[in-house]
Amino acid sequence: MAFTLYSLIQTAILCTNAIAVLHEERFLSKIGWGDHGVGGFGDDPGIKAQVLNLIRSVRSVMRVPLILVNSACIVLLLLLG
Repeated sequence: MAFTLYSLIQTAILCTNAIAVLHEERFLSKIGWGDHGVGGFGDDPGIKAQVLNLIRSVRSVMRVPLILVNSACIVLLLLLG
């Protein structure tokens, strides 16, 4: 398999899918990354809080675009092989 722009885009889509399917109660709380309170005003959030915020953002914002992009990738793979 050659390293092409399409394979790079497909890798990004697969990584975004992997982030989007992480469930907070089923998976993240079991490894100690469950729901944590937000720090006070002016406090810099830690790495764990930033990663959890990224996961929540991807899950809420990218839901519909991921469905469309995944569908387009499937159609392209079916048509072009």
